Amino acid sequence: MEKAIKYSLGLALLPVFVLMVLLTLNVYWFGDDTLGGANQIALLLSAAVVSIIARAKGMNWFKVREGILKSIDTAMPAMLILLLIGSLAGTWMVSGVIPTMVYYGLMIVHPPVFLVATVIVTAIVSVSTGSSWSTVATIGVALMGIGSALGISEGLVAGAIVSGSYFGDKISPLSDTTNLAPAMAGTDLFTHVRYMLYTTVPTMLLTLIIFAIIGFNLEFKAIDANIAQVQQSILDSFNVSPWLFLVPIVLFAVILLKLPPLPSLLFGTLLGGIFALWFQPEIMAQIGQGTNLWENAYKSFFKAMFGEVRIEASSPIIADLFHSKGMQGMLNTIWLIISAMVFGGALEASGMLKRITDAIISRIKSTFSLVASTVGTCMFFNLTTSDQYIAIVVPGKMYAEVYREKGLKPEVLSRTLEDAGTVTSVLIPWNTCGATQSTVLGVSVWAYAPYAFFNIISPLMTMLVAALNYKIRRIEPEKTHSDIL
Repeated sequence: MEKAIKYSLGLALLPVFVLMVLLTLNVYWFGDDTLGGANQIALLLSAAVVSIIARAKGMNWFKVREGILKSIDTAMPAMLILLLIGSLAGTWMVSGVIPTMVYYGLMIVHPPVFLVATVIVTAIVSVSTGSSWSTVATIGVALMGIGSALGISEGLVAGAIVSGSYFGDKISPLSDTTNLAPAMAGTDLFTHVRYMLYTTVPTMLLTLIIFAIIGFNLEFKAIDANIAQVQQSILDSFNVSPWLFLVPIVLFAVILLKLPPLPSLLFGTLLGGIFALWFQPEIMAQIGQGTNLWENAYKSFFKAMFGEVRIEASSPIIADLFHSKGMQGMLNTIWLIISAMVFGGALEASGMLKRITDAIISRIKSTFSLVASTVGTCMFFNLTTSDQYIAIVVPGKMYAEVYREKGLKPEVLSRTLEDAGTVTSVLIPWNTCGATQSTVLGVSVWAYAPYAFFNIISPLMTMLVAALNYKIRRIEPEKTHSDIL
């Protein structure tokens, strides 16, 4: 058996420090263009630092490489889903599904309550589907268009979308993280969901109050004129019909039937393409530029799925809504995910990650410090391994026995994993969730993160509840024979 390599805490933290420095410099010098390659290189260089230190300590390079490959393999489903989300966005745009949702949405939305309505709608959809990614990629994109038409900041709208979408991702029984957290902690699904209500409901109420205050204090200039201009621009370019709502309705029904994400998204993509051929033949002819109907249909269908498509808009306000990049638009994000998995895999395989987490566990003294340490560890893994699932699985394994030793029931751990691991992943630009949602919404993480109030408040709420010792469930000591007599 290979002898375990020992690292000092400072040496184990060195690659993390290098990564933080490089990412900070990237933000300073590259600005919003960090996903174009700068962050990817920072992650790869930091992984190289991990490998050099591990090799200098006597670790075989192939063991590090094995850890990297295993890490990339865990992210492969997310990358495939990301590609299909790009295709779905493309066919839903050219079919008129998203423009139609924006058109009718503008008829019923009252500007001051738009942000609150956005949180509620995305929360309902995400609870129903169990997927923040699907919610953001479908109704979220449409709401971004409506918010733009109303003159609301893109970051503010995206923050509301993310807040509502991750409410469902966190609490829906259909969500993979909602099932993963109790499995890691050692409790059952519905005990976990019910126990989360003590922190999730207050967090959502605070989120709605904040967005309501912001909404009623925003200034809306020439809103009626803007809405009319946007609606006319949509009508000028697309054949708008209520029948197009069948596409998202059918997709949500398929997801509710628990069909896996990959075939569900592919089905939604193909359905969007079929509706495009029927409802938008002029647009498909414009995209395909073929010599006959069949060539146009084939080329335009494929272009919408894999490449960049832009439909001319008579209103500059909504020009971005008529633009999609298909799978091609997701490639930088996939590059980022691969680079992040390289760094996370190297850090775990080298043993440096364990050294860092052991240092955290050794400082736990009370229930509050245990919960706070769990929150910090989840966020640390989201920062360093760039993966939401690792930020749930590894801390779950690390702390399960510690919680039992402290007399706490497993649902206390599972709730903390969700309150910290699930919702904070989308606040980190190089995390798979942050990179994905930023790409899909077309808004940088730095722009929406300050307004993702549900995601910001959740870890603070779980620590507050622990500090107040409110509804902290404890394991009852087993009664002895003498106690019974």
